[in-house]
Amino acid sequence: GLDFAVSAVPGHTLDHLAYYATPWLFCGDTLFGAGCGRLFEGTPAQMLASLQALATLPPDTQVCPAHEYTLANLQFAQQAEPFNHDIKQRFEHDKTRRAHHYPTLPCKLSLELATNPFLRCNQPAIRQVIEQKEKRIFSSEVEIFAALRRWKDGFKAQDI
Repeated sequence: GLDFAVSAVPGHTLDHLAYYATPWLFCGDTLFGAGCGRLFEGTPAQMLASLQALATLPPDTQVCPAHEYTLANLQFAQQAEPFNHDIKQRFEHDKTRRAHHYPTLPCKLSLELATNPFLRCNQPAIRQVIEQKEKRIFSSEVEIFAALRRWKDGFKAQDI
């Protein structure tokens, strides 16, 4: 009984799609709990634009990604934005949920906006961390996003 809006969200792949019917967002491998998909076919600019489009949905949207990667993504998020209290709080909450064999998903988009570094590339704290890590100044949000994604691609999460 729901009518879904279908949106192109290239980045992970060129033909990736997301489905939205209030309040549900089925976003495949574009947006994850505290993360985003790898760039297999798309460009950083495409993925960032796709994430920014999803970020405009209502804050109470229930985000339903394709995979449960939240804890590993939150470990990375803590490195990307170490002084973000919301990330620390979410990590402890979600770690407890997983320890009791409960999923961390779906989650509200408002939580993603507060804790997902790939939705927060415009935040000065993230810019500072990535510029220190890369030892260079970035001129655009796309460059910051691309550097974060490269960093995440090589990031090794700890077993919890």
